[in-house]
Amino acid sequence: MDAAFFHASRNAGIAVLYQDRKLRTVWSHNLQPPWEEVIGGHGSDHNLLPAQQADRLVAAKKNAIATGSSGGLEISLADKSSGMRWFEICIDADRSARGQVQGVVVTVIETTEQKLREQTLKALLREVSHRSKNLLAIIQSIASQTGHYSTSVDGFLERFRGRLQSIASSQDLVTSSNWRGAGFRELVIGQVGRYSIDTGQAVRISGDDPYLNPNAALHIGLAVHELAVNSASYGALAHNGGYVEVTAVAAPDADGEVHMTVRWTEAIGPVPDSESRKKRFGSVALERVVPAALNGTAELEIGPDRLEYRLVMPKANFELE
Repeated sequence: MDAAFFHASRNAGIAVLYQDRKLRTVWSHNLQPPWEEVIGGHGSDHNLLPAQQADRLVAAKKNAIATGSSGGLEISLADKSSGMRWFEICIDADRSARGQVQGVVVTVIETTEQKLREQTLKALLREVSHRSKNLLAIIQSIASQTGHYSTSVDGFLERFRGRLQSIASSQDLVTSSNWRGAGFRELVIGQVGRYSIDTGQAVRISGDDPYLNPNAALHIGLAVHELAVNSASYGALAHNGGYVEVTAVAAPDADGEVHMTVRWTEAIGPVPDSESRKKRFGSVALERVVPAALNGTAELEIGPDRLEYRLVMPKANFELE
């Protein structure tokens, strides 16, 4: 029975030792570094443990001896090779046949992996909470601006749904990359593809293919959505064989800071409805909302037969792979 117990505890990574009333180690089983030096052999709890933690451990053992009760505590140790390690220490009083406390049984269970998982989970939850708040703020802003530039409930719902779908599409790319972000070309093709069956014909992309961080992916996705909607309604994508040109070029500015310039250009031809050329929420998003979110600048030019959008953003928004 004892042999089976010791095999099981070793396989489970559990260390056990027995100490008498004077906290002298009588026997031990499966003590691993650094515990064989801390509480095994001729050592003491103060050998390697910081003074405060050693005092806590000794106090817990003395309390078990004095009261006959069980207790436990968590100990953390700095390890030179693997960083911080955590251990759960269980202390149980050992009584004689007459009921007198004659020592303590100390069980040491390493909980480092569990602790690291908990820390990772907490960090992920904080990140999800932070990103969710940012996403809700973006949606709230879009809802407010869409309402401001809408003349009817039906018009508001149509435009707002489209913008939500645009954000959802960009968010899918961000989520699938474990929150790293999204590739520029993939993002553009995905947004334009919602308004054109043949993206190979509809959009011609050249230049660099930066990897956008999550915030940049959401806002540039929104900008491309607004441009694609306008193009499908009044521009190149409204005609058979029409296409838009998208370029992304990274280059240092006069101060040596790398910036990315994104351009969307298309031929729009004569538009009989003058209302289509008025700047509404789409232009507000393109010239104010998106560049402000990226700490950049932007300009939308609509000429008699050509539309061009230029967005310049600093390196903090992207990586070049």
